[in-house]
Amino acid sequence: MKRKFNKFQIFSFTLLWVVLCYVVLMTAERIDGPVILTILFSGALVFIPLFKNFGKK
Repeated sequence: MKRKFNKFQIFSFTLLWVVLCYVVLMTAERIDGPVILTILFSGALVFIPLFKNFGKK
């Protein structure tokens, strides 16, 4: 049985994802298609499990 995430863990994952996206955007020479797709895919990998877990509570 999987443990459910608490609100602090969800907040921490979200904050870490935002910080990493900020670093990627600030260090990229250009913001083009691959950078945007990478951010969208990483967001999906982070937020889909969080929403599934949050919806079950």
